[in-house]
Amino acid sequence: MSIKTEQMVLNIGPQHPSTHGVFRIEVVIEGEYIRKAKPVIGYLHRGTEKLAEDLIYTQFIPYTDRLDYMNAMTNNYVYCAAVEKLMEIEAPERAEYLRVITMELNRIASHLVWWGTYLLDIGALSPFLYAFRDRDTILDRLNEISGARMTFNYMRIGGVKWDAPEGWIDKVKETVKLLRENFAEYHQLVTGNEIFIGRTKGVGIITKEDAINWGLSGPILRGSGVKFDLRKNQPYSIYDRFDFDIPTREEGDCFARYEVRLDEMFESLKIIEQACDQITEGEIVHKKGQRIMMIKPPAGETYFRCEASKGEIGVYLVSNGKNKPYRLKLRRPSFVNVEILADMLIDRNIADLVAIFGSLDVVLGEVDA
Repeated sequence: MSIKTEQMVLNIGPQHPSTHGVFRIEVVIEGEYIRKAKPVIGYLHRGTEKLAEDLIYTQFIPYTDRLDYMNAMTNNYVYCAAVEKLMEIEAPERAEYLRVITMELNRIASHLVWWGTYLLDIGALSPFLYAFRDRDTILDRLNEISGARMTFNYMRIGGVKWDAPEGWIDKVKETVKLLRENFAEYHQLVTGNEIFIGRTKGVGIITKEDAINWGLSGPILRGSGVKFDLRKNQPYSIYDRFDFDIPTREEGDCFARYEVRLDEMFESLKIIEQACDQITEGEIVHKKGQRIMMIKPPAGETYFRCEASKGEIGVYLVSNGKNKPYRLKLRRPSFVNVEILADMLIDRNIADLVAIFGSLDVVLGEVDA
């Protein structure tokens, strides 16, 4: 005998513990299964791109901190690098090393937030405490060099704001050793857990073709078997000087994305270690970047992109020769990556919604901008 069921609309958010920000999703369920899903975004829209047109070039750097605030260093960098490309200048070598070290430390901190909160979302409390223990160590290093623990405002057009304090490089080396030992615990703590595997393996599968067709990037793309990382495929800054791998998985499910992010933290440690060994003394900002009010890129347009913790972030910049951008457009990886969510949820059990959405690692400050 068939059981008659009726469809019901369930509204999740915009304030919900699993959404990691102000995000709303309407789902139509039939029994326990999702038949339709509609993400609703825009609750954090601040007009970031328009604001840039009324600020001199350096004044916009703190606004990039507020996009993906978990990965602010890379946001700082991609904007400054776009302006530098338009001005045809290069940051001094020491500044590039400091940029790479801070960006990779921030990438690990971002992945740690994801790791801890994702497991918290699907019912495991302890990993969150381990993740924030290690993240706090990284934030101590970033605080020492930038004066902030989250919205760093550290990069400058043509270099960085401050040089590393005395003994900082040695502290970073010690931090790398500590993190490498601690990360080994993560697999023992979570990876083989039967309940975790049951919640993530074979759940939320994104095929390689879908990942490419939807324009996905970062760990989501690599978790679907596509070996693409801008640090390797289109090296910027000084990434071509370092030996590191691009972790991938073929399965395309939540578990694959989990494994890719864990492996990426180890690869970032390798990059930081090499950068600390190679860094030399020298200038930290180009002379044209020191005259803040006189930063006036020649009229023209450019696009610059790099690999953030959540995927490809890009800046399209138009200059009319004055000291403020004429137009600025941002490619935000979270905005692009979240588009596939509605398709991923069709015919899935409602219990899988949080596991699938969390595996995308979306930050709403970047989705809405």
